Amino acid sequence: MAAAAAISAPPRPHRPALSLHPSPSSCSPAASASPLPMRALPILRRRLRRPLTTAVHAVKQDAAVWTPAPVSAVGAATVDGSIFHVAVDLSDAAGLADSYTSPGQYLQIRVPSAGEELKPAFMAVASPPGAGARFEFLVKSVPGTTAERLCGLRDGDVVELGAVMGKGFPLERITPADAAQTVLIFAAGTGISTIRSLVEFGFGANERSDVRLYYGARSLETMAYQDRFENWVSAGLKIIPVLSQPDDSWKGERGYAQHAFLRAKNIVNPSSTGAVLCGQRQMQEEVTSALVADGVSQAKILTNF
Repeated sequence: MAAAAAISAPPRPHRPALSLHPSPSSCSPAASASPLPMRALPILRRRLRRPLTTAVHAVKQDAAVWTPAPVSAVGAATVDGSIFHVAVDLSDAAGLADSYTSPGQYLQIRVPSAGEELKPAFMAVASPPGAGARFEFLVKSVPGTTAERLCGLRDGDVVELGAVMGKGFPLERITPADAAQTVLIFAAGTGISTIRSLVEFGFGANERSDVRLYYGARSLETMAYQDRFENWVSAGLKIIPVLSQPDDSWKGERGYAQHAFLRAKNIVNPSSTGAVLCGQRQMQEEVTSALVADGVSQAKILTNF
């Protein structure tokens, strides 16, 4: 438009053009006192309005995302106290509870505090969908993080939860049970939280011929959910604990979860085999490569992201 106006309008005295990207000197009081062409004012007004509009939108968006909820339980989930169980009461946040529909979904959580502002933590929901008006989490205490603050909370303390995110494990790829009579499950550390959600939600484990859980930890003292193993076995799982730093009395598998599997393998029918992975990237890559090389469909190797 400025070029068209210059062609059709009669000549007028030379006047410096308005820069849409002013240099630092143009923001000085002396520069701001210079008169501006009238046709430039609408542009300037639009530019001045944009940052304010964006800021207001961000505040509204942020306020809509976070849901306050009280903590209902905090306690050690391992013998050595390095991992905690944290439960949050969602009695007054039914909509958030109902939005959790698939094992493997996660959200952000933060702890309101008058102290140092910390980044929210991403946490997978450990309790299964439909388990009631509460979310449970498995939290490893890491100094200087939101996770450490979560582990130090007491009943009644308030946290703020973000929206439930992710699609969870795409279980339809190994459903019905005949689509994957063998399901190999791999978890390490706090990655077992999503596997707990999967197992207790139910995926027909007792309708399949071979469901194995390779669960890696440093030692039995750092292994969570041992009190649930009996119920998981009754649901159709064979649990294979794998310890990377066991004591001399340990007679089971040693090393990492994927190495225990690679030593055994024992895949009878690759076309009817699926897998569920949750843990370190290296573990997931090694397991996936081995399964695909043996003829397992990549589509039946499930992750939650």
